Amino acid sequence: MTSLSDLPLRANLVGKTPYGAPQDPVPISLNVNENTHPLPEEVVADIAASLAEAVRGVNRYPDRDFVRLREALAGYLGHGLTADRVWAANGSNEVLQQVLQAFGGPGRSLLSFTPTYSMYPLLADGTDTAWVPVPRPDDYTLAPEATARALAEHAPDIAILCGPNNPTGTTFGLDTVVAAYDAFDGILVVDEAYHEFDAEHESAVSLLEGRPRLLVSRTMSKAFAFAGVRLGYLAADPAVIDALRLVRLPYHLSALTQAAAEAALRHSAAMLATVADIRAQRDRLAAALEGMGYLVHPSGANFLLVGGFADPTATFEALRAQGILIRDLGIPGHLRLTAGTEAETTVLIDALRALGPGGAAAASR
Repeated sequence: MTSLSDLPLRANLVGKTPYGAPQDPVPISLNVNENTHPLPEEVVADIAASLAEAVRGVNRYPDRDFVRLREALAGYLGHGLTADRVWAANGSNEVLQQVLQAFGGPGRSLLSFTPTYSMYPLLADGTDTAWVPVPRPDDYTLAPEATARALAEHAPDIAILCGPNNPTGTTFGLDTVVAAYDAFDGILVVDEAYHEFDAEHESAVSLLEGRPRLLVSRTMSKAFAFAGVRLGYLAADPAVIDALRLVRLPYHLSALTQAAAEAALRHSAAMLATVADIRAQRDRLAAALEGMGYLVHPSGANFLLVGGFADPTATFEALRAQGILIRDLGIPGHLRLTAGTEAETTVLIDALRALGPGGAAAASR
């Protein structure tokens, strides 16, 4: 049987592994930062009706440029945006892949500040773009001056600032975005996948006017509880949108995806009604963990990066055995925990408290 090593892979893909988080049918899944709250029934009904109507026309290709959806996304984002400044694809990963296809490639580079979203280097590999990781400081914070220095030093073709950052939860202000944009001549992407959970900072969408190299990426997977639909989107200068149209596959957004997303956006207030509760559960989880002696990093997202585990892998496995799935990202002493519903958060807190200080490995000694 042929193995991967037997195939004539591109050199930059040899020895690499695909993205993947454990997918177990456990009662409490808190490992991929999903919104674990169910959709409101009235929204489900409208989406189902919209899908039923869309199915009647699936013998024809969908709107290749999904204009109605782009208009709806522009309306949701506000700031005077119009459809020609908005793009969408099957999840923000595909949006970012298209950005790299258009502006990256052989001889070009992508920079970001690590630890950060693990898909960035994989997207770089997939588009044959050089990956430039710049370590964050100990508190993971991106200050304007240090961010600008790194970008000026490395002069990448593309840079991504993730805020709130995955997996640390760290946020940054618009001053960091402005400093980063002014520091180099490449494309600057601000990845705001978790922006709706950040109650303190304004979106970088407010900075788009007059900055043609600034792109702001979003997703409906998190706050909108729409992870299974796969709808990511981006706001940028109209010329950037034209560039992405050069590399997108024809009809890349199905009629069903478009219909579901348009229906969800009609109910954006109801879809986002769980955000305040998720923030409350995040803060409740943080307080409980700090009370147990763990190091909880500040977070503006729907998850926490937590340090102080004697053996993170042992704790991960101990919780998994109890039907609780969290994320072990290989950061020494740390685990990432998504804030779920009140009931899910209670089960997680009780399970960690039962393991004792330092987690499973410490409790077993």
